[in-house]
Formats: sequence, structure tokens, C-alpha cells
Amino acid sequence: MYNQFLYCSNCIHQTSCPFFNEQMRSFYRFEEYPELENFTEFYEEDYFDDFRAPQQQVNRILAQLNIQRPELSRTLQRYGVNRPQINNYFRTAIAYTIDNASRYSGNINQRTNAIFNSFRRSNAWIFTALRAAGVPNNVIDNTFREVIEFTLRNISTPPAPDRWSQWEDLGGVLSFAPGVSSWAPNRLDTFATGSDSALYHKWWNGSRWSDWERLGGILTSAPAAVSWGNNRIDVFGRGTNNAMWHIFWDGSRWSQWEDLGGILTSAPAASSWAPNRLDTFVRGTDNALYHKWWNGSAWSEWENLGGSLTSAPTAVSWGNNRIDVFARGQRNRLYHLWWNGSRWSNWEDLGGNLTSAPAVSSRGPNRLEVFARGENNQLMTMSWNGSRWSNWSNLNGNITSDPAAVSWGPNRTDVFARGTNNAMWHIWRN
Repeated sequence: MYNQFLYCSNCIHQTSCPFFNEQMRSFYRFEEYPELENFTEFYEEDYFDDFRAPQQQVNRILAQLNIQRPELSRTLQRYGVNRPQINNYFRTAIAYTIDNASRYSGNINQRTNAIFNSFRRSNAWIFTALRAAGVPNNVIDNTFREVIEFTLRNISTPPAPDRWSQWEDLGGVLSFAPGVSSWAPNRLDTFATGSDSALYHKWWNGSRWSDWERLGGILTSAPAAVSWGNNRIDVFGRGTNNAMWHIFWDGSRWSQWEDLGGILTSAPAASSWAPNRLDTFVRGTDNALYHKWWNGSAWSEWENLGGSLTSAPTAVSWGNNRIDVFARGQRNRLYHLWWNGSRWSNWEDLGGNLTSAPAVSSRGPNRLEVFARGENNQLMTMSWNGSRWSNWSNLNGNITSDPAAVSWGPNRTDVFARGTNNAMWHIWRN
């Protein structure tokens, strides 16, 4: 018998056949048969009769997959598998996932593993065909796990598009990503590290943007900003000694720079859940997340919260004694950690394919919006509505830094990033 996956010319089955070996043909030479000349039509009209999943939904998810995760298809193409075959394999996995999603409970990783194991048993012919093409087992397994997980996250009908503005160029020459905070409705304070490594400030007063104001310092990272009360702003950045430095506005003047120590390998992040309370986060030399807080009278020591970060963290608070922290982790996926008032959660894998650190904002209690740069340098977003995470959606743009985000009201989100001209660009939703 052939070692390759076999396709019988007499009965068009991929399993054992009573005909002689010389009557068998390689699956990858099915085009020799006129009756299979249009393989895609055969596959979709006949094979998909076995699935309950609506073809419109399958095709929608496949289109999203190919846009947001193009590397999955490219990986198989490197082994000589052609694009129509890959799409058919992916359609099979998507349809199978839709049909079986309700059978399994647990978190997203548990459901992915359960469906993957069942899919591999039920569709062994796909795995055999790909092995015959020379694709390693671990590549096949990882690819279909990713397809199944992506499907689980995108099964529901996508929400109506949000009303986002056009991108606005706010000028400046940024060395890193910007930072942003808000201390009142219709008030925005943005910060950037300039080409001279000093901190610069630009604000929206409700009717117009100011010019850039130079606040000095020597920063080696993007700044992070937060407000814990009316007319109060705290800004943090990494200094030339790799420690975290702090400056604040008290309503009438800016303070001197303060060295808060630590050894940072990223820009810091900052959040506040109460007046005169600050929680800051950084990536350490071991790539773990570190936490340092101000309790109203003194700064804590650094606390190691674990994890394996491949980007700077970002943090936000949507309620009293609540903090949500996000960062890019292994395989460029989004990871989430939160404080519920008494303890820290475990890290949660939210998937995705990030090419930047994330940004996060909150419009209200138990509401989160996460932003990141996608594979094509566009701004991507996903949100938590209090019970579930949305799909990722594309806000376009062409950004060259991590984004920064803030909300000053229940119907408003503002996002900033560096553009291709090194200026600060702005997009908002209201």
C-alpha cells in the first residue's frame, strides 16, 4: 500500500477500499478525475450536508480568520498545501466547532481542547492528508487548535459597527507611544516622550486642543498617566537608570520628578480605584508583572504577580478595589489578570495576535474596552460587556506604537497612538 493518504478512484472514499492497490490514487492527485474537477463545489455542496452549521456563518468566520490570523494558512502553504485545500480544512473545523460548541462547558481553553480532541478523532483524514504533505504533527495540532479557539470566540453574530470618528493628526514628534488620562467629562490630558527624551503634555479643555507643553525629565519609555480626582494627574515613565519615575499635577502646579525605584524592562502602567490611591505595574527583568501602589500616605514595595510578558502592561479600574491588567504574552496573545478586592486572579488567555502592547479603558462598572495594534498595523479592539468578551474588530489606521485609551463618560472612548509621521493620532467613539 502507499504510505500517503489514499483516495479511491472507484468509490470516492478516503478509508479502506476493496479495490486493488493499483487502482488507488493519492488524495493530492484528485484532480486527475473529471468528476472531481471542481473540488470546492463537491466539498461545499456534498460534504457540508453532514454539518448543521449555517454556511453563511462558516464563511463569515473563515473570512475573519484569514484576515486576522493569516499566518495559520501561510504555515500550511509553506509545506505545499494549496489555499483551496486549506480553506476546506478550515471550513470543516469551523463547522464542526459550531455544531459541537454547546456540548462542552468550562473556560475557553478547556472547550478548545475538548472540541479539538473530538474533531481529531472524527476527521482523522485531514490530519492524515496533512502528514502526507509533510506537515509536522505539532504544526497540524497547533493550527487546528487555533482555528477552533478562534471559532469559539467568533460564533455569535457580530455586533453592529460602532460609530468611530475619523483619525485626527494632533502633531508632535513622539519617540514612543503616548499616554492619556481624564479628570473630568470632556477633559483629556495626553503625554508623550519627545525626540529630546523629555515629557510633553497636550490637553483638550472641552473646546480646543492646547499646544504641546514641555515638562522636562529624561524618559526612556512611553509615559503612563492616571487621574484619581478633580484636576489631579499622575504621570509615570522609565528613567535612564531603568527605575520608575513619577511627576504629578496637584491642580495648580507640576511637582518635581520622583524616583520610585525598580528595574523596568517596559513602560509602566497606572490605574486608580479611589481618591489618593495609585496602582502601578511594570514588566521586570524576569518578564514577570510587578506591582507597586500608593495607599494615600506611602509607597509599597514591589510585588511580583508572575506571568511571562512580551510587552508593557496596561491597567484600569472600573470600581472600588477593582483592577484589571492586560499584557501581551506568549505567541503574541492577550493575557488578563484582575484584582477583585481580596485576591489576584490567575492569568486568563484571551487569544488574538497582537503586534503591540494593549491599552484598556472602562466606560462603566464591569465594562472594559481593550485596544492593540494588529498584524497590518491597524487598530484592533475587543470589549467586555459584563458577561462575555466580544470578537476583535478592526478600526483601521496605520499606527507605529502601542495605543493609549481613556473614557471620560459612559458613551465616550478616546484612543491615541503614534502614526507613520511620528505625530500623535486620535480616534474617538461617542
